[in-house]
Amino acid sequence: MTAAPAHAPTDSPTSPITHARGRTRMFILLGALTSIGPLAIDLYLPALPRLAGDLGASASAAQLSLTSFMVGLGTGQVVVGPLSDAFGRRRPLLIGFAAFCAVSALCAISPSIEALVALRLLQGLTAATGVALTKAVVRDLYGGVEAARFFSMLMLVTGLVPLTAPLLGAQLLRVVPWPGLFGVITATGGLLWLTALLALPETHPPHLRTGTAPGAVARSMIAVLRHRRFMALTLTAAFASGAMFCYISGASFVLQEVYGLSPQGFGVLFGVNSAGMIITGQLAGRLAGRVSMRLMLATGLALSAAAGLLLLVAALAGLGLPVVMVALFLMTSGQGMIYPMALTLAMSSQPTSRAGSASALFGLVQWVTGGITGPISGAFGTGTMVPLAVTVAVMSLAGGLSGGVLLRRTHS
Repeated sequence: MTAAPAHAPTDSPTSPITHARGRTRMFILLGALTSIGPLAIDLYLPALPRLAGDLGASASAAQLSLTSFMVGLGTGQVVVGPLSDAFGRRRPLLIGFAAFCAVSALCAISPSIEALVALRLLQGLTAATGVALTKAVVRDLYGGVEAARFFSMLMLVTGLVPLTAPLLGAQLLRVVPWPGLFGVITATGGLLWLTALLALPETHPPHLRTGTAPGAVARSMIAVLRHRRFMALTLTAAFASGAMFCYISGASFVLQEVYGLSPQGFGVLFGVNSAGMIITGQLAGRLAGRVSMRLMLATGLALSAAAGLLLLVAALAGLGLPVVMVALFLMTSGQGMIYPMALTLAMSSQPTSRAGSASALFGLVQWVTGGITGPISGAFGTGTMVPLAVTVAVMSLAGGLSGGVLLRRTHS
């Protein structure tokens, strides 16, 4: 299906797509806004063992605070995406970020693990505005190869968060208890709200909106759900990213408790793996237009699947930390190609009038899959690498198989 042409926002005399400086500003702004989700996940990862001890919770219970955030982040996009198709992108985003700041502050004073899990669900619901609407804005402004390049550029910004946030979180834990990390998240959300208020234009003009009637919103969602190519790409990305979420939720416990890494050592290892994702993401962006997006997607899926198998072999054979590190690096590097290519192909299959709904469904499937699969390895214990390796391998292989079927049946 041919993508609908991109358009410039009509309420600004100078569109962000008319000159290079404007594109750069938009890239930085959207990268910062979409990073709120990864920040709320990655900053407190080194604190999970300490958080569990302070709240008298098990490892699997502490991981539920990560799971609930991911589920909220996914389901929230289903609400805010269609609303942005009806009301525009700017207003829902500003409301969502204001609510995010309020809930993040409450997370810092959670008296129990049950309260924290519930508040993290609400935090994810509000963070969904940044994750979903930035993708919709890109679809409003760009299409085809240009969108692929822009999504790959966004990975540079959002990839810096997993690279730096665990390191920052580990260092902050030297001087503040874990609730202080949520204070940092609250302050960051407030700064991003102010930045969006001052700098984000409305990119979805009234004449392209779906209308506010519930029937119009429902029809938009149903149309996206019935689009087979879109849903196939979405499922492929979700399976592959499920492996990533298993790693994110389980690695903090396993690498610190089984392999003896300190919170600072875990932060360094997590950052190195994130660097691999950034490098392959930027490579994919540079190759867009010269190499088929289908080929780059297939390459990322194959790399992730091979890494999952290597991790499983390392865990079962007791090959030690160096092999585990290589497998995790290869897996995260594969994500750098999978995500921007699958997202671009999926979003480009939809007209801009349904960009919010498409972004919402893509995010819903991805984050809910991660939220469900993430704590599975923790439920089987964190005293060995095997449960984590099995879940990563299964999700990586499922992504590879799903992508293989998709790529054989479709064409660019």
